Parts: sequence; structure tokens; C-alpha cells
Amino acid sequence: MIHAYTSEQKRRPNILVIMGSVRANRLCPQIAAWVIDIARAETNFHSELVDLIDWPLPMNDEPDIPAAGAYQQVSTRAWSEKIAGADAVVFVAPQYNWGYPAVLKNAIDHLYSEWRNKPLVIVTYGGHGGGKCAAQLKQVAEGLKMRIIATMPGITLPRSTIEGAPLDMVADIHHQDGSLKQALLELEAELDDSFLQDS
Repeated sequence: MIHAYTSEQKRRPNILVIMGSVRANRLCPQIAAWVIDIARAETNFHSELVDLIDWPLPMNDEPDIPAAGAYQQVSTRAWSEKIAGADAVVFVAPQYNWGYPAVLKNAIDHLYSEWRNKPLVIVTYGGHGGGKCAAQLKQVAEGLKMRIIATMPGITLPRSTIEGAPLDMVADIHHQDGSLKQALLELEAELDDSFLQDS
């Protein structure tokens, strides 16, 4: 168990694990649930799963730029409140055509200041681990001034799973949990510093 937090701290950090795919037959729910399970077992976080399918954010429906913060749509205001209330974020995203899904980009681009200074863990998956997806997400997060955790777990899936075979969590995923635990350790240290500074 990591548990770097002290009894003097008033609350557990609130971590949003955001599923970055809404595609039919997606693997994201299983992989994000695995992230949540490890976070709950290995850290003192309050970890919440956020499925973008439950957060419909129509493209280009706000008249002002996100940096203005003058949101007019109920959906945007609700999304703003959700992200603003988090202490840190985990993006879980598949690699699509050497990039990351449009639904995640849209969710990111609906806001601006809410992301600023938030610690971020990037978890990607694909036939080669999703490294190009992670690199693009990192570049966007840097532009938003997020605090990117150095370890970015990339989960390599077998070709049979990519082509539609069921995901075997034991055979395909669980042996790759070392980098995720390391990323969560780094996130906990980052949040530990933040909480101490705020106290």
C-alpha cells in the first residue's frame, strides 16, 4: 500500500478516472475499472469513474472561447463543475490512428481554466501500448498547464483483442500493472506536496 497521506489531512484527494472512448464494443470500461481497482487498493484516493458517454457535450455549442469561462450551456456548466471539483485526473484512452479519440479532445476543449495546474496521469492502450496517443495527450496537457505525471502507462494488447476477441484481464492486463502502480505512486507524491502546501 502506498498511503503517503497523514492523519492530519482533512480529506482524501478526489481523482477522476476519465474514460476517453465511447466507441461501440469499447475496451475502455474494463481497463478504466482496472485503473480504479488499483487506485483504490494502493492509494488513499477517492477514485471516481467518469464515462464520457454520460457527458454529452455537443461540439461548438458555446459562443465564447473556453478561456472566457462564460459557459451558456447546461452541459458545459455541469462538466466545468465536475472537473473543477477534482484534485487530479486520469485519462484512459485507446490509440486511434496514431492519436486519441475525438470525444476526449472535445471534452478537454470544452473547458480551459478547470484543467490548469491539475495533476494528470495518462494511461493509454493499443496494439503497441498507445505511445503516440500518450505523446499527443501530453502535448495538449502541457498547453493547458497541467502537471503531467512522468510515468505514462501504455498497455499493450494482443492482436486478437484488437481484432475483436474478448479481453482477458488476467492474461492481457494484470501482468502490466507495474507501471500503473508507479504512476499512482508519483501522483500520490505530487498530491501530497499540494496538500501540504495548502495546509
